[in-house]
Amino acid sequence: MEDTYRHKGLRRQLIDELRDKGIKDESVLTVMNLLPRHFFLESAFEELAYSDKAFPIDNDQTISQPYTVAYMTSLLEVRKKQKILEIGTGSGYQAALLGILGARVYTVERQEILFKKSKEILKNLGLPSVKCFFRDGSMGLPDFEPYDRIIVTAGIISTTIPEELKQQLAIGGIMVTPVGNSKSQKMYKIIRHDVDTFEEIATDTFRFVPFLKGVNKIN
Repeated sequence: MEDTYRHKGLRRQLIDELRDKGIKDESVLTVMNLLPRHFFLESAFEELAYSDKAFPIDNDQTISQPYTVAYMTSLLEVRKKQKILEIGTGSGYQAALLGILGARVYTVERQEILFKKSKEILKNLGLPSVKCFFRDGSMGLPDFEPYDRIIVTAGIISTTIPEELKQQLAIGGIMVTPVGNSKSQKMYKIIRHDVDTFEEIATDTFRFVPFLKGVNKIN
């Protein structure tokens, strides 16, 4: 798939729109301006890829609205060489952004079809710092803990954040995750201050597909 002058122009317009909506982290906006979002969508959505909208991908999942991606990534306060766990690879777009920002990314997907597609896209983009895993994300990825950052890209339909994820966060680390009910969730920024102390900061309201346990293999 090509990244044409037209695509680049549409991306610049999208970045201006995100600035107007209040996104201030220029490092995040710079990377979003570099990364072709249409690479992560079916060709039927190519002309719409730079609209500030979510779009369907396989298995009734979605690629998040660009504003949501920018908002979450800004809350994460990514620094180069940090180790980041992403729960919910989806299309691979968020993982690619984190990789281009200079992080070492461990991304977990429970839908096998999405895992295979996103792994191939990330490989083609030349992002060796992004490692993909087909796992049950509700358990995190203890193999490589602790993580400087954790990002959950599905709505935790609960009043509590899974303890397994919180315990994989390094002291001083930040987790960003939506938490709430099936209709809407509050975005939380969680900072681990010491072994037992987690500061939970509720921000704006969003809507995500639900955070589910188990894996869904291709039949």
